[in-house]
Formats: sequence, C-alpha cells, structure tokens
Amino acid sequence: MTGNGKGQVGKGSGRAGKGSSEAAGGPPPALLATLGAACISASAVLIKLAGTGTVSAAFYRSLLALPLLAVLAVLEQRKRGPRPLRSRLGAMLAGVFLAIDLVLWNHAIADVGAGIATLLGNLQVVFVTVAAWLLFRERPGRGFFLALPVVLAGVVLVSGLADHAHGVHSTAGIEYGLGTSIAYAAFLLILRQTSATTPHVAAPLAEATLGATAGAAALGLVFGGWQLDIGWHAFGWLLLLAMTSGTAGWLLITSSLPRLPASLSSLLLLLQPAAAILLAAVVLGERPTPLQLAGAVLVCGGILVATRARARSSRSLSVDRRRRAAGAAAGSPGQEVSAPTETALVRPPQL
Repeated sequence: MTGNGKGQVGKGSGRAGKGSSEAAGGPPPALLATLGAACISASAVLIKLAGTGTVSAAFYRSLLALPLLAVLAVLEQRKRGPRPLRSRLGAMLAGVFLAIDLVLWNHAIADVGAGIATLLGNLQVVFVTVAAWLLFRERPGRGFFLALPVVLAGVVLVSGLADHAHGVHSTAGIEYGLGTSIAYAAFLLILRQTSATTPHVAAPLAEATLGATAGAAALGLVFGGWQLDIGWHAFGWLLLLAMTSGTAGWLLITSSLPRLPASLSSLLLLLQPAAAILLAAVVLGERPTPLQLAGAVLVCGGILVATRARARSSRSLSVDRRRRAAGAAAGSPGQEVSAPTETALVRPPQL
C-alpha cells in the first residue's frame, strides 16, 4: 500500500441514504467503493510481478505515490483550509506503522502467495476491535465473540498447514500475515484518532504516505534489504501499483465510505481478498486447495460478522453517551438523539 489495502479511515455514515449520491450529482457511492476495491485487489499480484525486495517494494510504492498525493493535498487545503499540526504529525506517525505493515505484508506475499496474503491482511478488524475494547472501553458485541473462532479456524485452513499446501514457509507466512494486520490496525487507530475531526481526505493520505516512505527507508537501513537500484522492470510494476492502489483505489474508497452504511461498505471491501485470490490464480498460477478455499470463506464470513458486530456496538455506545449528554443538558435522561455514525474497519486500500 501506501496502505495494504487500504472518506477518512474509520468514518462511515450510519444513515447514508440512497439519495446522497444523486443529490451530489455524482456516481453512486457503492459503484465508487466497488471500483476502489477492484483497484486494490491487484496489489499483491503487482508486488509479486515486481519481484524486488520486500523493503524496496514498500519504499518505492510509497515514494512513487507522493507527488500526485502532494498535489491533491495542496488543492484540498486551498478548498478546505489547513489541518492542525497535531493531525499532520499523527498521520505521519500512522504512516510509520503503515511501513511496518507493508514490509510484513510483502514477506507474507513471498511466503504464502498473493491471494492468501491479501486475505490474511484483512484480519485487522479483529485487532482493531480488541484494541478499541482495551483502550477506549468499546466492548464488542456478542457477534464478535461468535465470529472470532470462525476466523481463527479459517486462518488455520488458509495457511495450508492442514494439507501441506505451501510447505515449510506456511508458518512464517501466517506470522507475517498476522503481523501485517496488527500493524495496519495500529495505523487505522492512530489515523482515526488524530485525523477524524477534519474533512480532509487527500492530506492525511499524503502525510501517512510520507511517513510510510520514511519508515520503510529506516527499516531498510536498520535491518538491511533496501535497494535503490531495482531496475526498470520492477520500477514499472511498482509505479502502476502506486497509481492504482496508493492513489486511485484509496481515494475512490475514502470518498465513498462516508456515504455508505458500514454494513454495506464492509461487504463491498471484502471483494478485495476474493478478487485477489482469483487474480492470483489467473496471473500467477496460484491454485489454492479446496481446504484453503473453505478457509477463505470462513475468514471472509467471520470478518463480515465481526465488522457488523463492531458497528452495532459502536452505535449503541455512542447512542448511550449522547443520550446521557442530552439528558444532562435538558434534565431528561431519556431524551432521544439522532443516530451516530458507524465505523467501517474492513481493510481499505493497501497503499
């Protein structure tokens, strides 16, 4: 990515109506989200085609997206005004975790293949939910606890350990895949906490991409494997990746999610791992076993249930808080308030 897939991250309208896009005179938001998911579904395949080192791929895919994102951020600032320094620094810090996510994800692609690595990279909803519970007291709903063992069972099947689908690299690949979801969850939480109060879309992405570029370079210097001379073949694939996933895919999704219910946006974004598995089969000849495909279905189904459970839990918590606040102001604890927004935490574009 200048994300692994991945409106502001974490913002989705809980009341997005059918008429929102028509009123704005633009294309339907569901269509935009679908096109965005299509753009980012090829990320892992393009990484594989580039055939360069994991750190170098993370560095260049971020660096090559920066010029266009910087131009979009400047135009956005002229229209919407500057962002607070705290938000800018927060987005860059989030980008450092994005760099970790990218490097680990690239390792997972090398070990377990493009399709399976993309699927594992979409587990961040589980880690975000757990972190929100521990840090912000947002207790997940019952559906999350029901979905968790389903997701874990799916991960075991997807890994290929049950039928030795990928040999000795499976365990390492699963570890990298889980690591990338944890790093991406940290990226989402930091970006949401520091940038969710502003209406900007391009600026947070540009700042996070800058942080990811610097973070990837730092990781390469510390751990090795960073090459500036990657050859024109790899450069071309990574440039295509930066333009499709790092810019177009992200902007399409972030412009559409605020106008969609979280339940629908979560479902649409699950097209990414499904399309990635299909594309990897066609382009790279990766053939998941029947057990791995069954595991993919379990993981996607579990993620969908967990995402909807989190959205309902966040909605209930926000309603309760707003009722108490309204009751304290008006002297009536039972006063009704409007529905809050939902949070869509299925992995947006892999930048």
